Amino acid sequence: MPNQDADLIDTVRLSLVDGVGPRIRRRLLDRFGDPATVLAAAPSVLREVEGVGPKVAERIIRAGDEIDAEAEIAFCRSHDIAILTEAHAEYPRALREIPDPPGLLFVRGTLKAADALGIGIVGTRHGTAYGLRQAERLAASLARAGLTIISGLARGIDAAAHRGAIDAGGRTLGILASGVMNIYPPEHDKLADLVAANGALISEQPPRSSPLAGTFPQRNRIISGMSLGVIVVEAAERSGALITARHAMEQGRDVFAVPGNVDSRASRGCHRLLRDGAILVESADDVLGELGPLVEAAPCDDGRKVHHPAELLLNDVEQKVLDVIRGEATSIDEIVVQSGLLVPQVLATISVLEMRHLIRRLSGTTVIRL
Repeated sequence: MPNQDADLIDTVRLSLVDGVGPRIRRRLLDRFGDPATVLAAAPSVLREVEGVGPKVAERIIRAGDEIDAEAEIAFCRSHDIAILTEAHAEYPRALREIPDPPGLLFVRGTLKAADALGIGIVGTRHGTAYGLRQAERLAASLARAGLTIISGLARGIDAAAHRGAIDAGGRTLGILASGVMNIYPPEHDKLADLVAANGALISEQPPRSSPLAGTFPQRNRIISGMSLGVIVVEAAERSGALITARHAMEQGRDVFAVPGNVDSRASRGCHRLLRDGAILVESADDVLGELGPLVEAAPCDDGRKVHHPAELLLNDVEQKVLDVIRGEATSIDEIVVQSGLLVPQVLATISVLEMRHLIRRLSGTTVIRL
């Protein structure tokens, strides 16, 4: 434990050095191996690393005296804020794979393995009634289908996406440009509490940090990095949501866009994305169909193969009925016989499976697995 604490202190201290962003941090660790060696290096050697000038090298040297990492760690522990390093088991696997992963994640709430099946929903802070309605509708449908909704807790589209997921009883993650104890915008403090209770608030900034202009585009790479794909719902031609879409493209994630009115300024960014090859979204089915089988990503603890994220949400009865339904016409009578359940149970369960986009009715007496 003492060695683990020392490693955490050094990791936190290096991550809090002003001027050491994700890329420079990665170069430093590639050169020196671990944070303790970086912090102990001579200024002349530090300056050999690309991006490290005299000022940044001097800040690294002074970090031991000027950055109270122990106090930051104690604050997090007293407020139930988890600190995840890249070596931590709960650090999102998908985030490790991007070119510039955060050295630290401060997490208020709970991350679950199923959050690996996440979808980003982002858009303008000045959403129209149409855009807000579409964001909330898509988030609710995708949350009911088993996906975790990931957004930035901003005004407008982001807030609508979080609320849609929560109202549907799903999970949602809020990725912040400020610290997880310094909510921005401040009027979203109640929404932030709901997000933490139904998922987690996540930031690479220390918990009490105020948002800075540069931290907003920086946090966008985390939204896309933790997502299987990103849906843009209303975005002007110059929009932070388009930055998130660009990160998603660079990270190999799918990019989706919701079309709007041709004369709506709020949809011009979405229309540009569609012209550039983004996937058009009219409903949750468009997203679920494009993501395809998610067997590798699905973190199912009992060893069974998961072909759709909603399977992670099924109870024993629902799973029993689904196991009987084939990829061809399956009669309800056959389901009753093979499952051993009563007819009313089977009919009610079929309705649930249909709502979660796992099956489709072919007629009044037959269904098919999607």
